[in-house]
Amino acid sequence: MRRFTVHELVPALLALAGGAIWALCFARQPLNVVSWIALVPLLLLLGHRRAWFLGFLHGLAFWLVSIAWIAPTLEVYGQLSPWLARLALVAACTYLGSYTALFALLAAPVWQRRGVLALIGPPALWVAVEWLRTHLLGGFPWNLAAYAWVDLRGALPLAAWIGCYGVSLLLLLVNNGVARAVAHRRWQPVALTAGPTVLLLALGGWSLAWTSGASDVDADPVRVVQPNIQNLVEWDRDQVETNYRQLLELSGRACDVAGALLVWPESASWPYSYGRDAGLRSDVGRLVESGCSVLLNSVLESEQGNTNSALLVSTTGEASRYDKRHLVPFGEFVPMAGWLPFLDKLARNAGDFAAGRDPALLRWGEQEIGAAICFEIVYPAPVAEQVRHGATLLVTITNDAWYGDSSAPWQHYRTARFRAAENRRTVLRAAITGVSAIIGPDGSVQQLLGVGEEGVLEALVAGRTDLTLFTRAPWLVPSLCCLVGGFAIFIGRRR
Repeated sequence: MRRFTVHELVPALLALAGGAIWALCFARQPLNVVSWIALVPLLLLLGHRRAWFLGFLHGLAFWLVSIAWIAPTLEVYGQLSPWLARLALVAACTYLGSYTALFALLAAPVWQRRGVLALIGPPALWVAVEWLRTHLLGGFPWNLAAYAWVDLRGALPLAAWIGCYGVSLLLLLVNNGVARAVAHRRWQPVALTAGPTVLLLALGGWSLAWTSGASDVDADPVRVVQPNIQNLVEWDRDQVETNYRQLLELSGRACDVAGALLVWPESASWPYSYGRDAGLRSDVGRLVESGCSVLLNSVLESEQGNTNSALLVSTTGEASRYDKRHLVPFGEFVPMAGWLPFLDKLARNAGDFAAGRDPALLRWGEQEIGAAICFEIVYPAPVAEQVRHGATLLVTITNDAWYGDSSAPWQHYRTARFRAAENRRTVLRAAITGVSAIIGPDGSVQQLLGVGEEGVLEALVAGRTDLTLFTRAPWLVPSLCCLVGGFAIFIGRRR
């Protein structure tokens, strides 16, 4: 049996430890300061002859720590045995870790050179790989590097210009400068990377002050309802009725201003469907008669089949709908279902959903609402598409009760802050057990209900019609990074 030497074990342990440290930047209470140097171990390992394997270990450790909540979710709601739930977690993390391995494979020859390309090449390749992860096989743009800077002053306003991928680029640029300073024992790489980054963050904050008064649609009252209804592990008719009455009572108290918009979370009225249950239509009708429009989630029918939809019933008597376009694999549909019959489904009516096709907007008075259902908010480009189509306000409704009081609801919530800042649109986030929030067009948190709280968020929200650079061209920064990364690889592999 072959024995591993110290020279082989130390880099492997450093990769695993580095991945775990990087994951702490995405915890429920993230270590924001650490994000400035958290990727330094990975970048230093690019000089190793087996950089791709060390990159894989780093990615594996990162995902095992940062999305550990998948295993208990599969066990409790997916009804998988503990060992099978953990096996599924490892399989998912192995797949996701392969993206870090790909980054290390591509960036290693670039890292080993000197000059400007060695400084900007690896960060550009990181963004290119993040962009690939966003789109390949349906995509999983979860925990992008930029989200580690969600609370860093200037990062969110800067996202209106360069998006989350641009912020990821800056974070990697600083880490790369520190890593090269350590490797070559020179201070210049830090000055060349951290200096421009700090300047850009300052300019981002200045640009926010310059455009803060751009709201041009009258303010309207909104009410974001968080009923704190837990998902049922087993069917219980009495509990279903109790949950439904709780939702209606909370909504009745919230509908205290004529013309207000009530936003219900995803699955709040489950198992009732607006299309087939007269009782739900009647209860919503009473709220509308009292002067409130209601935005709710329901299973609706279309020519393609059942859809997971957002429905807005307004006081004018009109109803508009948006059908979810990005369905959750193994939840709302099962890829290769014939090959993987042992996997149960996580979402209600799983496997019955058809994907929507259009970025339909929901009309509410003078406002045009762009809706994102659950996982959809993590995709930057489709949200920007809705804003280009005229959305003056963004709403995301979700059911994060599957994940309990873990880091998952907070990771999900941070993506909504970036979507708000990227498009300079207020985002109303309604989560069935939290985190619900009213997020300003600069990404700031104006009101919040944490996990496990019950209540209603109230605000006057003004719409906007201006378009940011990111909204106009969400593909710009990733495309430039692909070009720079490709050129760096070409130069790096030349002798």
